[in-house]
Amino acid sequence: MIKTYVAFDLETTGLSEENDQIIEIGAVKVQEGKVTDRFMQFLRPDEPISPAITYITGITNEMVANARNTETVVQEFVQFCDGYMMLGHNIMFDYKFMKRYAGKYGLPFEREGLDTLKIARKIHKDLKSKSLESLCSYYEIINEAAHRAYHDALATAKIYHMMAHYYEEKYPAAFAPEPLLYKPKKVQPATEKQKNFLQALILCHNLDVQADYDHLTRSEASKIIDGIILKHGNLKR
Repeated sequence: MIKTYVAFDLETTGLSEENDQIIEIGAVKVQEGKVTDRFMQFLRPDEPISPAITYITGITNEMVANARNTETVVQEFVQFCDGYMMLGHNIMFDYKFMKRYAGKYGLPFEREGLDTLKIARKIHKDLKSKSLESLCSYYEIINEAAHRAYHDALATAKIYHMMAHYYEEKYPAAFAPEPLLYKPKKVQPATEKQKNFLQALILCHNLDVQADYDHLTRSEASKIIDGIILKHGNLKR
């Protein structure tokens, strides 16, 4: 059993790592089988969190309103994970988001990892569902706040420990870490024209929109601009 790793989970505004954004990072650092550190941070997205996402996660726009600078949080998380294997449930979903964010700020994030969902599909063919909730129920693990990043990360670590304890000897290959491979599409930075137009829209409609203009991509700028025009209208002439 691997006893030293970082288990992590993200909450996001949607399912696309290219078009949606991270709103919460949660992680636990495990050393020699014991939790030695934790990471919990909100990130403020460029657009309001939808009611559907708030319903699923419990995270509101008010909760992320005073989140720290996104680049700083991402830098701290990458440093938190430095030198550790990553553990997650459906890990590639979270890793793709994190890899894209790290790349946006010029940070390397090459890791090996283990996926508890992938392990469960190998050893628990008897279970109809291999969701985090179902596995917590099967192993009688209490997840105090499901769909919140830190608590899901902690639950993932507990599930891994239980599965490894009972099944690693029988299925050693299922518990072998693998490189996490994902190459984000090359992004184009927002044009000066887009930045100027976005700033003009925000000023015109007196909006509280805080865009990271230094790292804003062309697609992100277009998405924010379209959202503002749809909700508030174009520039007033």
